[in-house]
Amino acid sequence: MIIDISQEIFSSKVYPGDPCPHMVRRLSIEKGDICNLTEFSMCAHNGTHVDAPFHFIKDGKTIDKVGLVPFVGDCFVAHHNGDVTASDATTILEKAEAAGAAQRILIAGKATVTEEAAQVLADKGILLVGNESQTVGPENAPKEVHLILLGAEVVLLEGIVLKDVDEGRYFLNAAPLNLDGCDGAPCRAYLIK
Repeated sequence: MIIDISQEIFSSKVYPGDPCPHMVRRLSIEKGDICNLTEFSMCAHNGTHVDAPFHFIKDGKTIDKVGLVPFVGDCFVAHHNGDVTASDATTILEKAEAAGAAQRILIAGKATVTEEAAQVLADKGILLVGNESQTVGPENAPKEVHLILLGAEVVLLEGIVLKDVDEGRYFLNAAPLNLDGCDGAPCRAYLIK
């Protein structure tokens, strides 16, 4: 079974202050053109997207330098609402390890990763942390959580949709667009059960 965990771009959630995605139909068969041709513009962090270390770290890797390994492989979906504490992160990692999928952690629910939880995840050496919010840390102060995780080269998968996904092990594909020199990129994320 394939489960799409991506937002539709043009109706997606947008982090406060980021530009909204915009589409223009440049050519239209209905208007007599040879084909339909769409132009669009968007922020690299609209909708379902990934953050590279360069997003918050001056000399961090850009998305084209991260490689695909963090974005493709076994993952563990955990359900949590509220702040993810260090104790919560440890429990999630224990469940993920028992399921054989502790390298990529996706957190379902209205969850905010705290600095303490970010440190637990970073210290464990995981590859990716994903969540349903447009930012993995607190929306009003995301910097420190990003610095901890991205500083440990833990990439972030933000804005995923997990409302109908059961807790457990899945195969994740969240490969980002290959955008040279960028701090993040949109992706079409899906799980295989």
